[in-house]
Amino acid sequence: MRSIWNGAISFGLVSIPIKLVNATESHSISFRQIHVSDGGRVRYRKVCELDGEEVPAAEIGKGYEEADGSIVPITDEDLARLPIPTAKTIEIVSFVPAEEIDPLQMDAAYYLAANGATAAKPYTLLREALKRSRKVAIAKYALRGRERLGMLRVVDDVIAMHGLLWPDEIRQPEGVAPEASVTVREAELDLADALMATLGEVEIASLHDDYREAVEAMLAAKTGEGFEPAEAVVEPAGGQVIDLMAALESSVRAAKASRAGGSGESAESAAEAEVTPIRGRRTPAASAPAPKAVGGKKSTASTGTAKKTAAAKKTAAGGKKSTATAKGAAGTKSGAGARAGARSTKSASAAGAKSAGTGRASAAGATAGAGAAKKAAPRKRSSA
Repeated sequence: MRSIWNGAISFGLVSIPIKLVNATESHSISFRQIHVSDGGRVRYRKVCELDGEEVPAAEIGKGYEEADGSIVPITDEDLARLPIPTAKTIEIVSFVPAEEIDPLQMDAAYYLAANGATAAKPYTLLREALKRSRKVAIAKYALRGRERLGMLRVVDDVIAMHGLLWPDEIRQPEGVAPEASVTVREAELDLADALMATLGEVEIASLHDDYREAVEAMLAAKTGEGFEPAEAVVEPAGGQVIDLMAALESSVRAAKASRAGGSGESAESAAEAEVTPIRGRRTPAASAPAPKAVGGKKSTASTGTAKKTAAAKKTAAGGKKSTATAKGAAGTKSGAGARAGARSTKSASAAGAKSAGTGRASAAGATAGAGAAKKAAPRKRSSA
């Protein structure tokens, strides 16, 4: 890889010769400006505004424009004489935990390569010291006409440096956050956590630029004279999201279907927003409850359940009825037997009473007859 800057790392009294190499590269596709009518290139030419002549690169210098529009020329010699210790040195000023660096400050990334055999030992020393301390080095360096801030860390077996913005270059987020007071319910946080857990983790290496690939395919087709522009397929946005809970639930279902490799129908149904009733939630006065559908068919599951329930109830009722009938029949037989026994006992009692009465009557009649005979018999007079 071609180096863009040569210098040294200043680590206390240790100096490590290094070369600065770009750690990133852009794969974006760039376009040229053309004249639409004839396809000719549109070019920019650097022209002097005083004489109107085009100026070659060798005759272009630097200048500072003041508030009144006047230009102060600045030469490379002027910049070289500035008392900057970091002109050719990456000066380490401190070591801090990586968590203390705000990602907002991170800029371009570079690899630091050891420059020469003598740099191998101090380079390895600094790398191993960074590994063991689990810290990053904060350094200052000069590049492209200005002094910059950098962060050194270990990537595999290489020391990498991230350019950092100066603290005063980070803007404060004033007026960015929502001004209205918003309350988030625990149920919504639970669904958000569920969505995060469903999405899970992803390997960054598996992500790629779909737009760039589509542009490359289009260019390849146009170059081969076989390109036919196709209309972009716009997926339907689904139902109108009227509740955050519904959107979260739909997102969780869609994520689960995507993870499980579900069909398109399940993804479409999951994309539709639904309203989830929440206990204790007040319904706004403006929104009236939706009327119930009349004459709609019930679902098969609910019909089957209703039939099973009715059959169970009917069976239970039949069982109760049979039991009651058996009990009634048994009661009827017992009552009839009891009544028959009572009648027999009553008849026997009556017969006994009648016999007793007859006997008593006969005895009474005999007694009465004996008395009548005694009265009818004449008294015999005694003989004088």
